[in-house]
Amino acid sequence: MGFINKLRSRWHEAETLLCVGLDPDPAKFPAHLAGDPDRLFRFCREIADATAQFACAFKPQIAYFSAHAGGEEALARLIAHIHAAHPDVPVILDAKRGDIGSTAEQYVAEAFVRFNADAVTLNPYMGRDSAAPFLAHAKRGCIFLCHTSNPGARDFQELVVDGEPLYQHVARTIASAWNGSGNCALVVGATFPEELRVIRELVGEMPLLVPGVGAQGGDVGAVVRNGRTADGTGLMINSSRGILYASRGEDFAQAAARAARALRDEINRCRKR
Repeated sequence: MGFINKLRSRWHEAETLLCVGLDPDPAKFPAHLAGDPDRLFRFCREIADATAQFACAFKPQIAYFSAHAGGEEALARLIAHIHAAHPDVPVILDAKRGDIGSTAEQYVAEAFVRFNADAVTLNPYMGRDSAAPFLAHAKRGCIFLCHTSNPGARDFQELVVDGEPLYQHVARTIASAWNGSGNCALVVGATFPEELRVIRELVGEMPLLVPGVGAQGGDVGAVVRNGRTADGTGLMINSSRGILYASRGEDFAQAAARAARALRDEINRCRKR
C-alpha cells in the first residue's frame, strides 16, 4: 500500500489526524537514559509504541539523529521497528531535501532505500527536475514546503509574483503539474491559518502536513476549520515537543500517550463542530 492510501486509511479507520513528530533531544531525556549509548533509539521506540494508536503518521526529523554519533543507524532501526510493529502507520522522513541530477538520486536512495520511509519532505525551490527523481516513486509520498510555520516564512514565500504570492504559485504548480501520480502533499504552517485556507482552496483534496501546533502557537481549531477537506480529513497535524517531553521522568512514554490522545481528541472535537 502506498503512502497516500496508508494515510487515508489511518484518517478513516483510526479516526486521527495527528502526526507525531520524533525530534529526540538527549538534553531533554529522562535521567535514567543519560549515558545510554542506545538512548536515541530507545527513547523514540518507546514514544512510538506508546502513541501509535493515536497517530496517522510518524515524522522523524533527520537532523536530530544525524547530529549524534550513531544517530543515523538509530533512525534506520527506528523506522524498521515502526514498520514491523505498527505497519499501518506511515513514516515521513523530515529531511527537506532538494537538489538536481545525480545528487537528487542519492537523496532518493537515502529516503526510500536506506531509511525506507513512506514519504519525505522536500524543498521545491530548485524546480521540477530536482523533484522528478522523488516523484517517480509513485507509492512514496513527496511532501513539499509551501508556506512554513516560522516567522521568516514571509521573507520569500509571500513575495508577489505575477500578481499573487509565491506560495500560491507553489501550491498550484504542485497540485497540477507535479502530482501526476497522486503522491504529493504540502507543508503548511499552523501559524498562518488564512494562508492555510487559501492553499486548501487551491489544491482540493491534497493532503497537508501542518506543523506549528503547540510550542509554536498554532491554534488547532483554526487549522481544522481552514484546512480540512469536505469529509473532515486531509490533514496531518504535527506535534513534537508537546508529546515527546510531556514528562521528563521514567513515565515519559505513558505521558506521551496521554498527550497524544488528548490532542487527537481535541482535533476530533474540532472536526465535529
